[in-house]
Amino acid sequence: MSQQTFDVIAVGAGIAGLSAGMYCGRFNLKTLVIGEMPGGVITTTHLVENYPGIISITGMDMADVFMKHAQKFGAEIKYSRVGDIEKFEEGGKQFFHVRAAGEEFTAGAVIIATGTQHKQLGVKGEKEFSGKGVSYCALCDAAFFKGKTVCLVGGGDSSAIEALILAEQCRKVYMIVRKDVLRAEPINHKKVMESKNIEVKFLTEIAEIKGDGKVESVVFKSGEEMPMDGVFVAVGHVPVSVLAGKLGVELDPSGQIKINRNCETNVPGIYAAGDVTDTRFKQAITGAAEAVTASYSAYRYLQQMKK
Repeated sequence: MSQQTFDVIAVGAGIAGLSAGMYCGRFNLKTLVIGEMPGGVITTTHLVENYPGIISITGMDMADVFMKHAQKFGAEIKYSRVGDIEKFEEGGKQFFHVRAAGEEFTAGAVIIATGTQHKQLGVKGEKEFSGKGVSYCALCDAAFFKGKTVCLVGGGDSSAIEALILAEQCRKVYMIVRKDVLRAEPINHKKVMESKNIEVKFLTEIAEIKGDGKVESVVFKSGEEMPMDGVFVAVGHVPVSVLAGKLGVELDPSGQIKINRNCETNVPGIYAAGDVTDTRFKQAITGAAEAVTASYSAYRYLQQMKK
């Protein structure tokens, strides 16, 4: 197994990981950003219009800008799934091994920016029809349902945005909302309610997804069955924090990494930033800010290690 040595390794190649790569590079630290998904989940966002200084940009273009910025300051970027992170001591000092796809990397500090993954509904037929009418990304798959009828499950702001994306392609979009209110930002709430082809079904839950080789209908908990060409799921995310947990990093009950104002975890040399943390408000701008703070904390830590 080949081995390379870095000062800092950022695990996760989304907005937070790339921001860490850029700032660690500016601190003249030899930096590796390693993640499975180039650009992270921001690449599945149609338009980003809430990042200060950037009025409107596609998620793909934003990720590309962040990647180039990180590389400009010397960060190396690798696209690979990290399989393990392990602590070890050498010469009385602590280091970390990061293993990924047959390669092993060593660093004095690690910034975990692994983000989240889509939460599933957990209903009958969901797994069976995944990729056959069940989707977790409107931007990725809306074009496959042009002129068709679909439903989108979820009642948050991201759900509203997904529904608006679908409405551009689909004949009819049903928003399936478990509660009696749509918890979207005012501007997106207004757009949904004024859309001619979006209908919100409040106090409604899906019990089963049915079909023959592909999605054909959904059954609600009320017993009603409705013909449907596709089901989009936007019910939130779960943190990707298994690697952190194995390291002894403290997690909250939902699996989010607990950090302080310096983006430090309870494990010296391990920092965290972005959607994987227990920060309440999760946005690209807050993830980038946490990554900058984590980078500075890692820099200070490594300076102390040299003494």
